[in-house]
Amino acid sequence: MRTLVLNWQDRENPQAGGAEIHLHEIFGRLASWGMDVTLVSSGWPGAEQRTCLDGIDVHRVGGRHSYPFQVASYVRKEFGGGSPFDVVVEDLNKVPVFAPTWVGAPTLLLVHHLFGRTAFEEASLPVATMTWLLERPIPFFYRRTPTVAVSESTRQDLVDRGMDGKQIRVIPNGVEVGQFTPGQADARTSEPTLLYLGRLRRYKRVDLLLKAVARLRGEGLPVRLLIAGRGPHEDALRAEAAALGLTPEGVHFLGFVSEAEKLTLLQTAWVHLLTSPREGWGIANLEAAACGTPTIASDAPGLRDSVRHGVTGFLVPHGDVDALVNQIRVLVSDPSLRSQQGKAARSFALGFQWDDSARAMGGALEAVAAGAW
Repeated sequence: MRTLVLNWQDRENPQAGGAEIHLHEIFGRLASWGMDVTLVSSGWPGAEQRTCLDGIDVHRVGGRHSYPFQVASYVRKEFGGGSPFDVVVEDLNKVPVFAPTWVGAPTLLLVHHLFGRTAFEEASLPVATMTWLLERPIPFFYRRTPTVAVSESTRQDLVDRGMDGKQIRVIPNGVEVGQFTPGQADARTSEPTLLYLGRLRRYKRVDLLLKAVARLRGEGLPVRLLIAGRGPHEDALRAEAAALGLTPEGVHFLGFVSEAEKLTLLQTAWVHLLTSPREGWGIANLEAAACGTPTIASDAPGLRDSVRHGVTGFLVPHGDVDALVNQIRVLVSDPSLRSQQGKAARSFALGFQWDDSARAMGGALEAVAAGAW
């Protein structure tokens, strides 16, 4: 089966994130199992126009902002509008390209999450407005399109916006449970260590973590926060940390970390934190869980799918620093509870494996190609 995937970025893009991890974990497996997979994504300065990643034939067209306006003409020119393919996957990431209106093959829509008004928390007003406006007609253009959502939260969001729930299947993200494993019994740091792992973008609300840590340290609880990742909001976060008196003891900005370093951080931290207002799933939550590390996250779409409140961690009302402080205090002060939740988190993670997700996606693609959705 020949499959064409349309996604804004591939995993080598400097701006790549969770959606790109998902894409390559799923379609890389399908390619290794014999599927012919082609990806059309955007480029960046210095990027190769053609490459092969994880067995996927990657074509790069346009740039970060021009891709949505160039992808259709490129596919028409290079692939006859997609007609040589058995199925086309529009991996909706940031803004739709409305593939069902112009591709010449059966189409499947893959959705991580929609931004809605949270776009205005991250992008400039013109870009946020464009993103918000382009999301508005999604129910009209995709209502009858076979759709895969990565979480029940995303599925419900699509239904609430007017999509046909009967057309939507949920195939959750996975985790490499053989790679992400708990460390030795004595691997945890001696001091209470909190971890944020991800892109430093404004909508991720890492500032909430800084405020919480400042409060806790002010109470005499010697917690420290490790922030692993880079992004356009880093300078603002560093400035806020300094204003709160957190540097250098209270917060450490680690920048980009390798996979080996990430594993060590997840195995040695006491608690993982993720307080964004919306995610498709929150892959970092599952990676932490696989390492036996509980997560405290916002009770927000996507995150409430990857954290079981009171079992694998805690969910707090988004933006409620008091609640965040209270739950961090409870978890770092109770080693028995941390151990209990860590074990439950590992068991939870074992139920989400990339091989299973890839097999489910392969079945979905076959159903779409055969007109049997």
